[in-house]
Amino acid sequence: MNFYQFINILWSRRWIALSALMMTVITTLVVSLSLPKQYVATTSIVVEQRSIDPVTGQALPIQLLPGYIATQVDVIASHNVARKVVDKLNLTNNPQMQQEFPRFEEEFSKAGNVGDIRDYAADLLLKKLEIRPSRESSLMQVDFSSTSQQFAALIANSFADAYIQTDIELRAQPAKLRADWFDSQMALLREHLEYAQSVLSTYQQQHGIVATDGHLDMENTRLMELSRQLVESQSRTGELQSRKNLLTATVRQGGSSESLNEVLGNPLIQSLKSELARAEARFAELSKRVDTNHPLYKQAKAEVSSLQQKIQSEINMVLSGITGGVVSSSQRDKIVTDALTEQKIKVLELKKQYDEIGVFNREVENAQRAYDAVMQRAVQSRMESEMSQTNIAVLSSALPPQKPAKPNVLLNMILSFFLGSMLGVGSTLLAELMDRRVRSAFDISELLAVPVFTVTSTSAHNPKRMSWLFDFNNTDGGA
Repeated sequence: MNFYQFINILWSRRWIALSALMMTVITTLVVSLSLPKQYVATTSIVVEQRSIDPVTGQALPIQLLPGYIATQVDVIASHNVARKVVDKLNLTNNPQMQQEFPRFEEEFSKAGNVGDIRDYAADLLLKKLEIRPSRESSLMQVDFSSTSQQFAALIANSFADAYIQTDIELRAQPAKLRADWFDSQMALLREHLEYAQSVLSTYQQQHGIVATDGHLDMENTRLMELSRQLVESQSRTGELQSRKNLLTATVRQGGSSESLNEVLGNPLIQSLKSELARAEARFAELSKRVDTNHPLYKQAKAEVSSLQQKIQSEINMVLSGITGGVVSSSQRDKIVTDALTEQKIKVLELKKQYDEIGVFNREVENAQRAYDAVMQRAVQSRMESEMSQTNIAVLSSALPPQKPAKPNVLLNMILSFFLGSMLGVGSTLLAELMDRRVRSAFDISELLAVPVFTVTSTSAHNPKRMSWLFDFNNTDGGA
């Protein structure tokens, strides 16, 4: 079929096409005028992208806008938000809704679900709700359609309020769970801290350690002082022993002990020696003048002997003092050595105790540090759970619309015109297929398979009628 044949068919059966077109347009017009008017109220919501946490003041990662906005759209259109709207507006007491609910309950029971009138009202609201997110911004439009202008605006605004309330709950609920968990951890850490402190206190009381600062340094200083005293005492003992050994060697060799430094440096011995020298001088003078039996001679001799005995006695006392000094110094060495040993033991024991106290102190510090960290997180979580702020704000509240959004009579008429035209063309072609007719020379050559030699002009009775001459010799039959 070429275009010329198509036009001939449409023109020949134009009444069928016009009838289909008129019926479609009239039906659409009647239906559009009979449908109730639907008003759409719109509430604009802005979702702010926060970069700073309002509680901790820390920087927050920037969320991906498309995915985040898609999540918020699902939250607004959730059954939870719709139930909040139903409860807020008390829609369950609506007589019409109470009348229709038994049918809804029966359908839910057949499907194996359990629902009440609140769920039924929430489903009705969600069917008339539409969320239109912006592609390049964080703005969302909440549309609600209804036959009542005021009701549409009221429901749209109520959905925005319920969405903000739900967002606060979604933020607060995890924070509350974290806060409860941190509280339980704080109780455990508090018990651990108290136990560590009690262990440290008990250990200090058992060993009598009140303050650790400077005590060990004082004991170390005392140990160093005893070490110094022992070295000095041993040096003095060694010196005395050397002098004793020298004296013993001198006596064994038959030498005179008067030449020793201790003897020469003794003032009493030197004084006695001076008196002895004078007494010997007088005795020598008397021995020249008197006889040995003379009383003066005997007296002078006795005086010399007495002085010699005193000198020897003093020398013996000096020698005994050196020996006693060696013994005394050795005893002092032993005493200082014993004191040094005790001090070493005391310092080592004190270091051991301080090491154990250091371990207990570190346990207390670690427990305190863990308790402080958990307490800080617990306070933050508790503040977040009680925070009523959100990053969602209503940009513009819905107002009762002045013009209905549905039905759009002009748009419906335009669509019905195109639909009716297509339906008319289809009906025309269907009628042509059911009753095929010859309308041109091309139809004869195509349908009858005979050549057309000429086409005569229009007749007098019917100007539009045409006559064709056929080549009967080329036909299989006769026509």
